Amino acid sequence: MKMHFSIPVSEQLLEKFGGRYVLYSVYLEGFLFCKVRYSQLHHWNDQLRRIFGSTVPAFPPKFYLAMTKSMADERRSQLEQYLQSGTESLLSLGGWVFNSWIEQLNMFIQTQSASLDVYLADGRNVRLDIQTSDTAERVLEVVSYKMGLSRELIGYFSLFFIQDHSNGVLSVVKKVAEFELPYVSLQSMKESDCKIGIRKWYLDPSLDKMLMDCRASVNLLYMQALREIEKNWVRLTDGQMQKLESLQKAANKMKVLELVQEVQHYGYIQLDPCTCDYPEVGCSAAVHVGNNEISCCIKLPSNQTKEVSFKINRVRCWQVTFLVSTLLTLQLPKYFRHEQTLEFRFEYNDSDSWRWIVFYTKQVSFRAVKKKAFDEK
Repeated sequence: MKMHFSIPVSEQLLEKFGGRYVLYSVYLEGFLFCKVRYSQLHHWNDQLRRIFGSTVPAFPPKFYLAMTKSMADERRSQLEQYLQSGTESLLSLGGWVFNSWIEQLNMFIQTQSASLDVYLADGRNVRLDIQTSDTAERVLEVVSYKMGLSRELIGYFSLFFIQDHSNGVLSVVKKVAEFELPYVSLQSMKESDCKIGIRKWYLDPSLDKMLMDCRASVNLLYMQALREIEKNWVRLTDGQMQKLESLQKAANKMKVLELVQEVQHYGYIQLDPCTCDYPEVGCSAAVHVGNNEISCCIKLPSNQTKEVSFKINRVRCWQVTFLVSTLLTLQLPKYFRHEQTLEFRFEYNDSDSWRWIVFYTKQVSFRAVKKKAFDEK
């Protein structure tokens, strides 16, 4: 796993007694994570080195003269590199080390009381009273409790950033990592009309049966299934649609879920249209991921279409590169202004020969979905 930190902008502010300081906006995976001063990061680095020693990379040196604009840009770049190098170094020691590192970084969040709406698939929302420093793990626990979701089933669900476009398209923008701060990230995305939703988080439809004894989990699965049918993520035949309408009238949610389990791509995540180099460069692709496959409808440059299913058990290795354009230097960056792109490539056994297949997308969940798929292979 590789996490991507960036510091696209900084701002100079006045101290209470007339001095000036620089506040750096730290982004994780393209979303605002925290705002922090150099001195705070320096103190944090000292603490980390006492715990992890030389594993922690060298910290950018102090400037003892007034900073020019070029010096300020250099420091911003050095701090960005420090965070990225530190992430990679600490991840090599294990997930618990990285989580500890992130938790300490969370201390720089200004904590205050706030309200947060978590949306269900049917459009309703659950309003929570939280602290701005609450992690996604904590928020998920609170919303699950409010909904009556059994504690042992919480792990089957997760928070996501979701966007309903004006043209009716549903985008699952990003799965919120357990250590992320949903409120903070959401504030940095106000103009993108994103909201936080709760969805199931597993790619094997057969796991639905593990949730059938809990009324709250059945309701969540039912609402999500209907939403994905409405948005054409799951496409029923005319006969299946008639049967669905009959079951809905009878309020038979269990039977509805049994019905949709028979439909292609149920339990998959549909990704936003992206580009790929298979079977040739310049192809566009509609992608569904789930049940140990990457199912693609690929449009060739000749306008012909090709249905392809990449089986996870035929993948030898995979790589993800987080690409960010120079638009990150714009002031007051917004999520869709970043023009962020993921390059996802995997080595695939295609007709008894190995080849690299590459996808490009701006959808952050593409990375997370693929990781989950490969973890389950």
